[in-house]
Amino acid sequence: QTTRDPDIFAMGDCAACPWPEANEGQGGFVPPRAQAAHQQASHLFKQIQLRLENKPLKPYHYRDFGSLVSLGKYSTVGNMMGGLIGGSLMIEGVFAKLMYLSLYKMHELALHGWAKVSLDTLARMITRRTEPHVKLH
Repeated sequence: QTTRDPDIFAMGDCAACPWPEANEGQGGFVPPRAQAAHQQASHLFKQIQLRLENKPLKPYHYRDFGSLVSLGKYSTVGNMMGGLIGGSLMIEGVFAKLMYLSLYKMHELALHGWAKVSLDTLARMITRRTEPHVKLH
C-alpha cells in the first residue's frame, strides 16, 4: 500500500518495500527477486480482499529462502536460508541444478497449467535432440 493513497498498491520491482530485518537488523529493502515478487503477490491478493471487505490490512513480512542461480548448462549455485537447518547452506552442482529446474517447473505450472507445461517440456526435449550442439554465426 502506498503512503499517499490507501487505495493504491505497488509490488515487485516497481516498489521499494522496507525490510527492517535486512543487514543484521540495520534495515534495507526487499530484494528485487522472483521469490519476493511471489510472496508480495500472494500477500497483495489477500490484502485486496480485506480492503474490499473494509477489514484492516495485515503487514507484509518478507522471508528470504535463499537464492539459486543457473550459470549455464552445467553449473548452478545456491544459498538456502532457514528451513530445516536454521542458518544458511551453500549448494552447487547436480543438487542445485535439480532444485533450480524444480522451482522453474513449479513456476511454469502455476502460470500455464499441466497440459501446456507437459506439451512444452516434450517439445523442448524433442527439439533439443534435433538441433545442432554447435552454433554457427
